[in-house]
Amino acid sequence: MAVDARKPATEHPTAEEPPDTGGQAAERHRLTATQGLAALSLDAMASVAYGPESIVLVLAAAGAYGLGFTLPVTLAIAALLAVLVASYRQVIAAFPDGGGSYAVARRHLGRRTSLIAAASLILDYVLNVAVSVTAGVAALTSAFPELHGERVWICLGVLALVTAVNLRGVVDSARAFLLPTALFVGSILAMIAVGLCRDAPVSTASAAGHAAALGEGATTVGALLLLKAFAAGCSALTGVEAVANAVPAFRAPAARRAQRTEVALGALLGVMLIGLSVLIGRFHLQPVEGVTVLAQLADASFGHNAAFYVVQFATMVLLALAANTSFGGLPVLMSLLARDNFLPHVFALKADRQVHRHGVVWLAVVSAGLLVLACGDTNALVPLFAIGVFVGFTICQVGMVRHWYAERQAGWGAKAALNGFGALLTGASAVVVTATKFTEGAWLIVLALPLLVLAMGRVRRAYDGIGERLELGRIPRPPRRTRSLVVVPVSGLSKLTCQALTAARSLGDEVLAVTVANPEDRGAAEALRRDWELWNPGVDLLEIATSTRSLGRPVSAYVNDLARAMPDAQVTVLIPETEPGHLWQRLLQNQRGAVLAHAVRRDTDAVICRLRFRLTEPPR
Repeated sequence: MAVDARKPATEHPTAEEPPDTGGQAAERHRLTATQGLAALSLDAMASVAYGPESIVLVLAAAGAYGLGFTLPVTLAIAALLAVLVASYRQVIAAFPDGGGSYAVARRHLGRRTSLIAAASLILDYVLNVAVSVTAGVAALTSAFPELHGERVWICLGVLALVTAVNLRGVVDSARAFLLPTALFVGSILAMIAVGLCRDAPVSTASAAGHAAALGEGATTVGALLLLKAFAAGCSALTGVEAVANAVPAFRAPAARRAQRTEVALGALLGVMLIGLSVLIGRFHLQPVEGVTVLAQLADASFGHNAAFYVVQFATMVLLALAANTSFGGLPVLMSLLARDNFLPHVFALKADRQVHRHGVVWLAVVSAGLLVLACGDTNALVPLFAIGVFVGFTICQVGMVRHWYAERQAGWGAKAALNGFGALLTGASAVVVTATKFTEGAWLIVLALPLLVLAMGRVRRAYDGIGERLELGRIPRPPRRTRSLVVVPVSGLSKLTCQALTAARSLGDEVLAVTVANPEDRGAAEALRRDWELWNPGVDLLEIATSTRSLGRPVSAYVNDLARAMPDAQVTVLIPETEPGHLWQRLLQNQRGAVLAHAVRRDTDAVICRLRFRLTEPPR
């Protein structure tokens, strides 16, 4: 057990756990409904850049006839979106502490199912960061091909920027990303409005010279192809759950603000998806290699002018910043898992800006590893994407059916039927997406999901064991006073030595100073002995002989000998150290205190007390 002599034994608020000052300061670092759209909906908003395109690419296998089903498939996705928004609105009201599908499953479906939901969300959030950053950088390198070779470094730079903004707090990230979000949504809605007024494309310059990615003509479209198109287009629904996961990040009344944000997100996303699909049919657009569907629609609506480049720039920026959704949702989810003992407790700590700092850093590190492994290539990551979120969707819907059945409030039957229908649709989508992308890399998710569940279960068992040893939840026996012996390691005489012995005598019944002597330092040890006798502090100095230059092991061995000789005594090792006035001066220290503390902590059960002597600058 280690304590710091600079702090009293009672607990005080730290930088990681700020004191409650009436909640006003904390509220300033929470989200409004509008800020929630910018902080938590970028993933969903940006998905309109690739959702319709995913539908078109699948239906293109049936030729121009197949493309005629783009709008019906999109309408089916929009219907599912409405079901999900209505469901997550109820989830927010029923589970205002956040957690989304994990919170629902924990209450209604059991521990194992809740861990599957949590693991699927964790994987989806991590992959969302990697996919969003690589997609945004891909848009940049498409405009500036000379940057293609540096895309990994650019990806890491974008990730570092998003991470730095989120470490300042979710409100700061929302403010920073509010303008790009508004620019993207405004440009897409303007493009749809202008396109609906056109009878034919204004320009096709963006697609000129590119080969068409269209299959041979067909007169029928099979149900399997439509199902695959539906599953592919459902990638546009990723991020819908983020608001429900991060309800505590909103200002009071948090649940009501989060519900408004969820509805606004669903309305904007549905309008943009349906509007883009209408334009695809209106302009008889066909997919071409090397040009996105969104770029062709902007070209057809606005023409190849400044407005076209505004849409492309807004899309590029929002895709790159869509990673912010994960930084807003995953740290909150990880804090809930940590509170339930499924993740290390450090993830439950908050910094003074209401930031789950450790969750943000962990997400950034893992995402950076994925970006490096994938070499910044979006196509290497997309097959892994969206599987986890559909698993979470399905579990959440099933859990809400159980919720309504247990509550049996007015109208519970209709609500349960709605959630049951949603579970059927999302479950079918999860199966189709996994099956169609299994050989393309989805098998990694199928493997990683159970491994993550097992890891969280192992963490829980470890905490259960610790709780059993500490007898948590039980009333302990009354504390009693025991004999106290304080051991002070010294290497010379100084003001620090005097303060250490003074502190030791105030802490213990007995104080013993020890010094480690090896054959090479025999002269220094004898000089210390003579000086000690001249000083005569009233504390005995014991010399521990050793044949090596080791410092920690001889002291810890001696402490163990003391503990065996006096089993009823509490042994404390007080380690005096200097605290430099400047950070760079830490490099000048020999780290003797750290070495001793590590050895005593590793090898003994003694209390460790580290006394810091601050080296302040002398007055001039």
